[in-house]
Amino acid sequence: MYLQKLSLLNFKNLESQSFDFQQKINCFVGDNGVGKTNVLDAIYYLSFAKSYFNSVAIQNIKHGESFFMIEGDYVLNDRNEKIVCSLKKGQKKVLKRNGKNYEKFSDHIGQLPLVIISPADRDLVTEGSDTRRKFIDGVISQQNKNYLKDLLAYNKVLSQRNALLKYFAANRTFDALNLSVYDEQLSEYGSRIYEVRKSFLEGFIPIFNQKYQVISDDKEHVNLLYKSQLHDFSMKDLLQKSLEKDKILQYTSSGIHKDDLSFDIGEYPIKKFGSQGQQKSYLIALKFAQFEFIKQQNKVVPILLLDDIFDKLDEKRVLQIINLVNNDEFGQIFITDTHSERTENIVKQSNKPYQIFKL
Repeated sequence: MYLQKLSLLNFKNLESQSFDFQQKINCFVGDNGVGKTNVLDAIYYLSFAKSYFNSVAIQNIKHGESFFMIEGDYVLNDRNEKIVCSLKKGQKKVLKRNGKNYEKFSDHIGQLPLVIISPADRDLVTEGSDTRRKFIDGVISQQNKNYLKDLLAYNKVLSQRNALLKYFAANRTFDALNLSVYDEQLSEYGSRIYEVRKSFLEGFIPIFNQKYQVISDDKEHVNLLYKSQLHDFSMKDLLQKSLEKDKILQYTSSGIHKDDLSFDIGEYPIKKFGSQGQQKSYLIALKFAQFEFIKQQNKVVPILLLDDIFDKLDEKRVLQIINLVNNDEFGQIFITDTHSERTENIVKQSNKPYQIFKL
């Protein structure tokens, strides 16, 4: 799979722009603020119908304009595919494949597999557990539609249960039978989600460890651990045990929505004890493992977006990353960098056809 052509209209700071791409490596170079990352985000948008960097869709429309449109021409399994995503102020977002509207955007997820590596990934280290759960869910959802359905259903029921707990508190009442309807649904969906996450991480963690060892040249030992309350209790038991607490807090305090990942270097949290370079290497290894996992599951080579990843890495780690992508396991790659000369020197070492766009 590869993206042949990208056309943008009023997307972020890009008024009207078109690109014809190489099947292997495409680079965008230029000063900060010219729109390099926005081009990558447009490519991401075509795979996920949303921005990687800004969850408020309307804020992706260029200032002073009323709409944006992104068009991508792909080759997928020897077929031409045209994806168009557009948004007009005051209207719903529209996603089309070969001229036909998607009714549910979730039906599109996984059709054009893609992995992005960006400085924004640092949130996985610095932010709360919600960010790390979204990472797990994003990887699994690209190749498991039933998981995505369970996840959407769980979150909907969770919201309803929380609303009911607030209602009980506001009206100084309680209805155990009413609450049990939500508990049963949460138990059903939550148990299935937990089993899929556990199974996924059992296969994912060894891939991650192998990628990190390559990037660090086998110099450092890292750990990635799955933390879940369901390791010790069933979802049903958790909801029963936390009922009194939930009534006081007015929200559901236990369940798979509290799952987390522990990122460690040696025996210590990488957030506190890892250098900037080590944290960046950890995140890059995480994303390369995501790439490998999706490729194995989908039997399609994902597109890889590398946004400013060479900054804050020493030359040796950069070389190890190039060695990783310098084989036929990778398909089409998009790179952004502020240093034109550095980019050219790096991509030359890949011995792959490349193209450089100066923005």
